[in-house]
Amino acid sequence: MMSGSSHFYQVLITNVGSDGEILAVKVKGSRTGWIPMARNWGQNWQSNVNLKGQPLSFEVTISSGRTLTSYNVAPANWQFDQTFEGKQF
Repeated sequence: MMSGSSHFYQVLITNVGSDGEILAVKVKGSRTGWIPMARNWGQNWQSNVNLKGQPLSFEVTISSGRTLTSYNVAPANWQFDQTFEGKQF
């Protein structure tokens, strides 16, 4: 689930299975490199970069050391309060 405003957005990451806790999340727009996100609280991760109008990819690293990259999870026309599904651990 994505929430936020024009220059702040937050992503809630759920259902990583029993592989461990999420340690790091990065986001990539179509016109950016990989941008580290900060943990806000729980499994809510935030960034202060404006990525509106760009398809979004995510890289999630969990405590077991595994990293999973989901490319173009959210299309360029994504809106806040939408839910998207990436690859599963």
